[in-house]
Amino acid sequence: MRLTLDDDWTATVTGEPLRITPRFDFAGQCVRVATYTDVKEHERFQLDTFGSQDWLWDTPDEVRFDPSGRELVGAQFQLPYEAVDAEDAARVPATPPVHPGGLRADEVRDFRLEVTTELCRAPGDTVLTCLRDLDVLDEPLEARIGIAPDVALLVQHGTVVGWSLTDPVRYLTTGFAAPDPAPATPATRLLFTESLDLTTTPLLDEVRDRDPAALARLRALDEALRNQREDRHRADALLALIGDLVEDYGSS
Repeated sequence: MRLTLDDDWTATVTGEPLRITPRFDFAGQCVRVATYTDVKEHERFQLDTFGSQDWLWDTPDEVRFDPSGRELVGAQFQLPYEAVDAEDAARVPATPPVHPGGLRADEVRDFRLEVTTELCRAPGDTVLTCLRDLDVLDEPLEARIGIAPDVALLVQHGTVVGWSLTDPVRYLTTGFAAPDPAPATPATRLLFTESLDLTTTPLLDEVRDRDPAALARLRALDEALRNQREDRHRADALLALIGDLVEDYGSS
């Protein structure tokens, strides 16, 4: 299968997906599929690869390829803060199933992969699906290409129209750190859902407007995350953003 990622830029699906564990940097609101562990390694990675990347104040999604074999070697996707309503989220199709596969660029040339704008949350936030726009839901998907564990590209009419992350709480981390390999606790899963509620619309707008009820929920979540004794790595990943929101909007 040949996929279009940006206008006339195309890549071909191969048989081997990346074996890299995703890293869901909650504070940075992005999902990384790459082996770099700090800013300097990230910069070196960009210099040694080609594809879509950020430039100054322009922050498209990153999909990077090795110049020699043109194989996919890493990706970084931004999480939209616009959460669709439950009715639209329920329209996300369950088929087709994920087909594992890598990508090979059809030519060595940079391009720009626009970030997605709509966040669809499955019940219990077991899957986060990020779409180019809601028009995607009006027609069936052609394919789901699993480019890494639990990370898939969504394809419609031969074009990549979004991506998804299955079991996102499993991959929670801060910055470039690897996620905790231990299973997430039930308490963490509940706190993750509450954190996602407060960092996406419409509740995020209410927090920014300093709505008393929203701020009360924010402070309660902050306290719960600080007091959680188990699964501290994931709790700290959530707290990195929730704590900043409390400091910016809820400290007075």
